[in-house]
Amino acid sequence: MGESLFEIERLRVAYPFQRGQQVATEADALDWAVDDVSLVLKAGDRLGLVGESGCGKSTLGRAAVRLLPTDTRIEGRVLFQGRNVFELNPAELRKFRGEVVSIVFQDPMTRLDPLMTIGDHCVETLRSHVPDLSRAAARERAIATLEAVNIPPSRWSQYPHEFSGGMRQRVAIALALLLNPKLIVADEPTTSLDVTVSAQILQELTRLCQERDMALLLISHDLALVGEYCDRIAVMYDGKVVETGPTATVLTQPQHPYTQSLLQSALHIQATPQSSKPLTPEPTEAPLLKLENLQKHYTLESNLVAKLLAGKQDTVIRAVDGISLDLYPGEILGLVGESGCGKSTLSRTILRLVEPTGGRIEFLGQDLTHLSREDLRKQRRQMQMVFQDPHACLNPLMTVGESIADPLLIHDLADTVGARQQVLQMLERVGLTPPEDYAQRYPGDLSGGQQQRVAIARALITRPRLLICDEPVSMLDASVQSQVLELMLHLKQEFDLTYLFITHDLWLARFLCDRIAVMNAGKIVELGPTAELFANPQHPYTQTLLNAAPLLSRVGA
Repeated sequence: MGESLFEIERLRVAYPFQRGQQVATEADALDWAVDDVSLVLKAGDRLGLVGESGCGKSTLGRAAVRLLPTDTRIEGRVLFQGRNVFELNPAELRKFRGEVVSIVFQDPMTRLDPLMTIGDHCVETLRSHVPDLSRAAARERAIATLEAVNIPPSRWSQYPHEFSGGMRQRVAIALALLLNPKLIVADEPTTSLDVTVSAQILQELTRLCQERDMALLLISHDLALVGEYCDRIAVMYDGKVVETGPTATVLTQPQHPYTQSLLQSALHIQATPQSSKPLTPEPTEAPLLKLENLQKHYTLESNLVAKLLAGKQDTVIRAVDGISLDLYPGEILGLVGESGCGKSTLSRTILRLVEPTGGRIEFLGQDLTHLSREDLRKQRRQMQMVFQDPHACLNPLMTVGESIADPLLIHDLADTVGARQQVLQMLERVGLTPPEDYAQRYPGDLSGGQQQRVAIARALITRPRLLICDEPVSMLDASVQSQVLELMLHLKQEFDLTYLFITHDLWLARFLCDRIAVMNAGKIVELGPTAELFANPQHPYTQTLLNAAPLLSRVGA
């Protein structure tokens, strides 16, 4: 390795005062989100920054590229090749972002404009930094980069809302790679991706690091992921870096108590199925949810010129392609598969958030397919969903307490006083304490992981019979994941819940689920008891998923 590329020297960051806070006049009285952190990256380095949600990881990444609010208090220095990033003028800063350092955000919609096509995003990024590049050359370069992250050229003219969460993240990663930066700050870049695509993207990133002497700062809560792709690890807790060192050393001989607890939680999830015996429903037991040949197709219309001159026909995307499935009371059924395979579309079709193209949905013995809007609303009290992105259910203008109480009031399950009491209890149960404090905050005041916990509390507040969970813990670190999963298992027993658990994390599915359905290209390709599927996978795609899943026990082996 050569000279230092990127240096963070005694960095401290404090955000503007939030609602209800008293003004602190002394620096020592400030609540530092990042507190006296120093890190060094050389060209070609791959450094993993791990820690629980809210510990300051994302703040550190944003501070490094000057993306924090202007009234944020910052002390210390960030140096790139010896030059202080905080002293760059606007023109230098614009060139610095993208050409020198690119950031991949945890939420891809932070980077994507909903009114622009994917192609326009790429061309705009290239031509704003390389104005002499023709549109045709920009398109050629962009398509090659998109294909590197498995986005086919046929999706060029589509908009972000037409992509799954994982597909949007792939686009965001492609945009970060377009200008061949010297450093990529990747903030949870594969949180919403399945293991195969995650492996492909991180293999591509690490290959670029080696070929181009490019550095990578990988911010993640996934210890196994960091262990597989990073040379060094820095563990962050409560704004401070509490342990650093070579990856194998930190993961096999952790010194700090927090690192030890984080590693123990991750190993617990990866090594221990939640039950030794898979649930086998009695043949006479009626399913809680029954899907019969369920279909959801989307049509991509070709433009008129292409139809007239080239005879091009409309393209049909079979997002859900004839799925038949039974989900039994008290069961936890895992649904796994790559991003874009139709998992999220299936969940939304079950709830009729999108209308099915064909087939039948039966819940509690009632056909949901043709229910009126009013009858469907009554049934949804019994069917709740935890979305992959907490912003999908949290109003930024409502407090956390109001958001969680809202379903109780909509369904007339409690008055205002009773709803507040239930909200405080639920906040405590999902680990947001003190609950009185969190109930008064707004979603924007919380970290991504904290927002997801609020979304889980909101879904559970009506005590539904069926909970459809679309990557509900994908944004949480291992210790909080373990806590939330244990909570979900406890609530399942206490309130006789049934879960349809959608995840790309196979070890999480093994830990939690009684049966697993593997989905690929809109179809269920394999379905069976969890232990049997892991011990003897039959379908080649299932075998590929298992081989690609990162495993902590492999680190240092």
